[in-house]
Amino acid sequence: MFPLALIAFGLAAPPELPEVVSAKPDVELNAKFRRTEGWVGADGAYSVPVSDTKTLWLFSDTFVGSVRDGKRSGVVMVNNTIGIQDGRGSDAKLAFAIRRTGKKAEAILGTPDGKGWFWLQAGVHVDGTLFLFLPRIEKTNAGGAFGFKHVDQWLGTIANPDAEPTEWKAKSVKLPFADLASERKVSFGAAVLRDGEHLYVYGYDERPAKPFPSRKLLVARVPVAKIADFDAWRFFSNGEWKPDVKDASPAFGELATEYSVSFVPSLKRFVAVYTENGLGDRVLGRFADSPVGPWSEPLLLYRCPEMKANKKLFSYAAKAHPHLATEREIVLTYCVNAFEFAPVIDDATLYWPNFVRVKLK
Repeated sequence: MFPLALIAFGLAAPPELPEVVSAKPDVELNAKFRRTEGWVGADGAYSVPVSDTKTLWLFSDTFVGSVRDGKRSGVVMVNNTIGIQDGRGSDAKLAFAIRRTGKKAEAILGTPDGKGWFWLQAGVHVDGTLFLFLPRIEKTNAGGAFGFKHVDQWLGTIANPDAEPTEWKAKSVKLPFADLASERKVSFGAAVLRDGEHLYVYGYDERPAKPFPSRKLLVARVPVAKIADFDAWRFFSNGEWKPDVKDASPAFGELATEYSVSFVPSLKRFVAVYTENGLGDRVLGRFADSPVGPWSEPLLLYRCPEMKANKKLFSYAAKAHPHLATEREIVLTYCVNAFEFAPVIDDATLYWPNFVRVKLK
């Protein structure tokens, strides 16, 4: 890894790109996440390993109901749910947690004041505690699939993550350095990476532009023992760690609001995986020798076929899941949605995590 001083003075170079040998849907994994009763589709799909055999899956908007004759039936939508994966490989078991009051399905995690709702971004399990980054969302007057806005960002702390998610003891506190109200929007928690005794928390710097907002990567770092101590957070600024978020220096652009940063041991490199501009058919990867870069040019990992087949659909939310990967491999997911609500109800092939195995050379 390159010393930060070298990065600061531009002396470090990004690594050479690997080559994509193949990129194919994982039929077996996709089948595990296709259900016909209860949990019947969701987006988000962050994964958090909590042991060698157990993984939590974090989902945002989720359909609860049934699938009949290729369509969703009697469904309601809740704003977040949890999947529990027990085991690895073909023998892994998968269950989904949905909170219910009587027969009414509800989100696992609600906002402290009842205003808006939480979606689920990245999470990390540290010494028996689960930390989750929680964007709070509110409705807008815009119609279709984008009638919402991100109003602030929270850190959730789950003291008993080994319990059933419906029994979690959760607390949440607002991140003081996330700013979603200004023209320059700043947020953290889109991705997390533990490296040694530090947690790297990735976010974005977003500014108005067309046809997509200009969105660039930001990096914060905090000791893993002090994740909830916001005074201990530092922000990467041209090779140095500064205490003021205003000093944070953006890295590469064309980023999404949710993505992943992980380490690929067989490559000895870090990789950021994301949907180009947050919305589109191109899943990209950028590689680095350090958690803070410098980052390579983008490598096309996969081209999602759904948008080419149907212009009423869009792909988004790409990210990697390193605990599922073998050597020189990235296992990624992406989601497919429609610009209007009805097609997602009438076509139950939409709105699931789609798994892809990307082999590298």
